[in-house]
Amino acid sequence: MAIEIYDENKLRDLPETQRLEVCERIIKSDNDESKRWDAIWLIGEIAENKNSEDPMFVKAADLMEWVLKNDDNGVVKHEACYQIAGRNMRSKIPTLVESALNDKSILTKHEAIESLGLMRAFEAVDLIRDAEIDPSIDVRETARFVIKRLTRLQNQGEYKPTTIL
Repeated sequence: MAIEIYDENKLRDLPETQRLEVCERIIKSDNDESKRWDAIWLIGEIAENKNSEDPMFVKAADLMEWVLKNDDNGVVKHEACYQIAGRNMRSKIPTLVESALNDKSILTKHEAIESLGLMRAFEAVDLIRDAEIDPSIDVRETARFVIKRLTRLQNQGEYKPTTIL
C-alpha cells in the first residue's frame, strides 16, 4: 500500500514539465516548509524510473541540490537527501558530503550521511570519517554506522534503487 502524498492542487495531473516548474516555484519561493516538502516529493516522483541522463532527471537532481544549498529548514533538506538517495542521483554525492559535514541542521547531516550509505558512495568513506567527530552524537553514530555498512557492502556492487513506497 503506497502512501499518498497530499496534492491539494492536483500537481500530479499536470504534464511533467509543468509539474516540475510549479514545484520549483514552490521550493524556491513559498514560505511554508510543508508545501516545499511536498514539492520535493512530487519532483522525486518525476525522477523515478528515469535514466540519469534524462533531462527531467537532471533537472530534478539539480533542484534537490538547490534545496540542500539554499533552504533554511532541516526537515525540507532531509527530504531532499532522501530523494537524492532514493532516486540514486549519484552526481549529487559531493553535495551530500558537503551537507553531511557542514550543514547547520543535525537532521540534515544525519540524512545526508545515511543517504551516502544507501547509495553505496564508497568514494566518500574517508570524508564521512570526518563526521565521526561532529559535536552531535546522532551525527557521530550515523557516520560510524554508515562506515561499517559500506565496509560490509564494499564488494556487493552498485546500489540499484527500488520503488520507494
